[in-house]
Amino acid sequence: MRGIPRDLGADGGGAAAPSSSAGGGDAVIDGANTIAVGVGGDVGTYALIRAFHEQYGVTGVVLSSVATRPMQDSAIVTNVVVPNLDDTETFLTSLEQVAAQHPGKKPILLTNADWFVREVITHRERLEAAGYVTPYPTLEVLEQVSSKEGFAEVCDRLGIPTPRTVVADIPKLTAQGGRAAVAELELDLQFPLIGKPSNSADWHYVSFPGKAKIHHLDSREELDEVLGHLIDAGYPSAFLVQEFIPGDETQMRSLTAYRDSSGVVTLLATGRVLLEEHTPGTLGIPAAILVEPYDDAMEAASRFLEATGYVGFANFDYKLDPRTGRHVYFEVNPRIGRNNFYVTAGGANVARVLVEDQVLGRPIPPLRATTEVLYTVVPFGLLLRYVLDPGLKARLKRLKAEGKVVNPLRYEGDSGLKRRLIVEAITQNYRRKYAQYYPEPTTTGY
Repeated sequence: MRGIPRDLGADGGGAAAPSSSAGGGDAVIDGANTIAVGVGGDVGTYALIRAFHEQYGVTGVVLSSVATRPMQDSAIVTNVVVPNLDDTETFLTSLEQVAAQHPGKKPILLTNADWFVREVITHRERLEAAGYVTPYPTLEVLEQVSSKEGFAEVCDRLGIPTPRTVVADIPKLTAQGGRAAVAELELDLQFPLIGKPSNSADWHYVSFPGKAKIHHLDSREELDEVLGHLIDAGYPSAFLVQEFIPGDETQMRSLTAYRDSSGVVTLLATGRVLLEEHTPGTLGIPAAILVEPYDDAMEAASRFLEATGYVGFANFDYKLDPRTGRHVYFEVNPRIGRNNFYVTAGGANVARVLVEDQVLGRPIPPLRATTEVLYTVVPFGLLLRYVLDPGLKARLKRLKAEGKVVNPLRYEGDSGLKRRLIVEAITQNYRRKYAQYYPEPTTTGY
């Protein structure tokens, strides 16, 4: 392990003045005594550090297994490279060292990766002994909601719509004869279908030809091939086969919530997805979101979190079904999403709800991110190419003219010349990715 900083201080290079919305002078002082420690080097982790910097003027530390471009030459992030970060002891020891090297600061542990969330929750006692704030649900709640079947069971009980699903239990199929048993799997669904893992943490560790975050399946042959690969790879969980809800990516929705330690949902934000990423490892992750309030989704999410006793950030994926006009819910991620900056940009800084609850221990009026703003990590012109609805395209052009387009990596508080060039290169590289994996827009999104 190398590069762990001695002390980052509360006002690292380019620090912005703390926001007056932090809840008063005491909140600013206490917030400035925190340090955000992120795990994973993607744009979502950078956005979390940026939120803390905007709100409290503090910089942060990010641990990743390799040096990553979103963190490169940043004035607000120290990227600590930890080879073999997926190893439990390496993960825990590295975090303990970071906390020890920042005495007098309250480290807040942040990640948007399911497998790291599970590690944090499993080893919460050890991490909290090192001083960390661990804003995640209990292991019991995690087990219930992180399973897609468990999610569907809760939704069914609460009357929240979910897609029709067939569960392919890979260990069971293996025991029944392996690949030979795949053909016997009953499938009372019509193609095209969506295939996805039940357990994202297990999915992280499995490898097989053609692996993607989400599989679009046009035939029984394609489905059987994926199931066969999973059996060969010894995948230990279930694979879900779901009905495809019609409509392109602009029918997709994202919801971010925070339920505090007293049981109050203090943050809700919803947005319309305009474009998803299409590389195999990131397929389905929103690349552009338009902040829009959806009261029905906020109400459904609040009921779900209350029913499960959830604490911390949660990110719901759902879609507008044009056949019924209802929102259909796919899953809840037991952490904040990679695209979390749409929440902060929409008027509800994600760092604030966390610090007020977990550090200051005091209630705040619930926040709603309702400011109309366009979040995008892709070039604006590229985004317009994939938005087929003329009215929606005109709306985006208006927001662009009004200066209401945000990229989480473009930040005035972190804007040295080299940094700006790096961010521009990251942004423009999406042109190559879409040309390779999704060259023309479609009415289905794939």
